[in-house]
Amino acid sequence: MAGEAESTTRSDLRFIIIGAGMSGILSAIKLHEAGLDDFTIYEKADRLGGTWRENTYPGIACDVPSHFYSYSFALNPDWSRRFSPGAEIQAYFEDVARRYDVTPRIQTGKEVTRCIFEDGLWKVEIADGSTDEADFIIAATGVLHHPAYPDIEGLDRFEGSLFHSARWDHDEPLEGKRVGIIGTGSSAIQIVGAVVDRVRSLTLFQRTAQWITPMENLPYSEEQKQEFRSHPEAMEAVRAEVSHAFTEGFANVLVDAESPVIQAIHDGCVANLEDNVADPELRERLRPDYRATCKRLVLSEDFYDAIQRPNARLVTEAIERVEKSGVRTRDGELHELDVLVLATGFRVDRFVRPMQVIGRDGVALDETWKDGPFAYMAITVPELPNFFMLNGPNSPVGNFSLIEVAEQQVAYILRLVEQVRSGACREISPSREAMERFDAERREAAKKTIWATGCKSWYLDESGLPTAWPWTFDRFQEEMARPRLDDFERK
Repeated sequence: MAGEAESTTRSDLRFIIIGAGMSGILSAIKLHEAGLDDFTIYEKADRLGGTWRENTYPGIACDVPSHFYSYSFALNPDWSRRFSPGAEIQAYFEDVARRYDVTPRIQTGKEVTRCIFEDGLWKVEIADGSTDEADFIIAATGVLHHPAYPDIEGLDRFEGSLFHSARWDHDEPLEGKRVGIIGTGSSAIQIVGAVVDRVRSLTLFQRTAQWITPMENLPYSEEQKQEFRSHPEAMEAVRAEVSHAFTEGFANVLVDAESPVIQAIHDGCVANLEDNVADPELRERLRPDYRATCKRLVLSEDFYDAIQRPNARLVTEAIERVEKSGVRTRDGELHELDVLVLATGFRVDRFVRPMQVIGRDGVALDETWKDGPFAYMAITVPELPNFFMLNGPNSPVGNFSLIEVAEQQVAYILRLVEQVRSGACREISPSREAMERFDAERREAAKKTIWATGCKSWYLDESGLPTAWPWTFDRFQEEMARPRLDDFERK
């Protein structure tokens, strides 16, 4: 029990961080700052970067302004544009990892396959047969890295080049080719704008229309970059301004489906469509039948222009099957193609899986999550002591910075770690009662959010209930600042 725990501050705590993407790098930096230097980062790929390593498709960029999509402690004066391209973001994470001496702590090509809690320690098994153990695990495994492949008959029969947007084949030239894209999420929208002028023809297969909000992706001048270098407070002011706008003008209103701010966002998206698509028939096929922000908003400065190019075609007829020479739709038409891109998103319910996690008394996470993933305060699960997730189930998602989310989650985790470090306990995990109460409150609150107003999106679980943080971002910040220790079992 807690009273029997060590009475002196522990200095021998060991950590394993799983994943060397944005949140894994962050975890390493913050552990070091806290004086917790016994840690290793295991990364399944051959280099760091997470989603920005995985996704290299033409046109990839972040839909959060660069100075906000940055670590608060490592602002970057050299962003090229307001919304930076993916390669630049990847380079930023590589640079931060190098500058903060994280890179030597990363073991690449090390896929963790199993974590089991035994005798007060986490025993970790790796695909290459090696093992490790630690007092704590921080699962920084991300969300957008397991590609979702559509259930379409005949995909294996296509004789052209076929690949997922997150597995882009850069050896396949697009010039002069007939290119088809399945999907209309952010990746597909970005790809259309980036490749339409390079290809012979572009066919976009749309199942669900998307609301698109306009964006101005202006470049930063050399004078502006020099100002940021000379006066870091100028970058901090830009970040603070964007943070305030995203929090007050977006994140805090998504939980209220009747918010006038959401209505204003919707009206802006309608105006963007009606002002920029000339053909009334095309305009109506591009008009969604749900409210803006019910799905993740797509930002684009060129999609409506691109889809109206003479060589572009929007197909809204359902796909019947894929054949060796192209895609056949249910109206019987065969759309002949040389390249078929599956911009069909990710399996966002995986989180730490397919890794096996076995907690106290043999409790398996797969069994705990048999009806869908969940986590107390989006971070931790009963019977998994000293095991924490970043950007885990029920985390805030949407059109704002997941770096800000992860920074606050790491701070919360370190407050829990301090309970063990101080000797107050050896193990800490949420009680089942606290988890059940939190999840019941979350489910009830989710019904009132904009995400529950009648569209299908990756925010929804199998029952159709939104899985994202259903309260204001202000409440998320308050919860992260002060853990409810009474909700935890401490042994």
